[in-house]
Amino acid sequence: MTYYGGAEMAASFRTVRMNTVQIAEEIPEDQYGFKASPDTRSIGQLLTHVAFIPRVQAEIHQHRVEDLAKLDFSGVMRRIGVEEAKPWTKAEIVALLKSEGECFALYLEGLDEAFLSEPVRMPQGAQPATKSRFEMLLSPKEHEMHHRGQLMLLQRMVGIVPHLTRERQERVARVQEKVAQ
Repeated sequence: MTYYGGAEMAASFRTVRMNTVQIAEEIPEDQYGFKASPDTRSIGQLLTHVAFIPRVQAEIHQHRVEDLAKLDFSGVMRRIGVEEAKPWTKAEIVALLKSEGECFALYLEGLDEAFLSEPVRMPQGAQPATKSRFEMLLSPKEHEMHHRGQLMLLQRMVGIVPHLTRERQERVARVQEKVAQ
């Protein structure tokens, strides 16, 4: 018996994506070109990257790739890169985050334990030598959370207190208010 399967992965991914969408909605469009430094992605580029990155894992697992050495990873990344490089408005990026996120979540929901437990060989020299599809399909969420941390720092740099910080501050204030009574 598994406690965390496709349905739970989908729900967890939706939560992460919902928070990313909220960040995207709160940043003014005139700040989407902001970069922390010249050699980094802009806010808009980072959000577009986050929107498309689950396609990598979808490509691997929808085609039931069993050995990553047989995957044209460069080709997959090139196709995604072409999409990322298109000019996107804020509204288009927000819509993209929602649609791509829901597409991936729906895919995750349909996965069963047998499929998730299948091993996939990693490229030669990688450690570990194999990973389960389950472990690999967690990576888009982990990847997004990594970039969401960057986005929250970028929010601070453009003068926005991130929503998760605001929510925590409000909870603390409520507790302090009750203690003071």
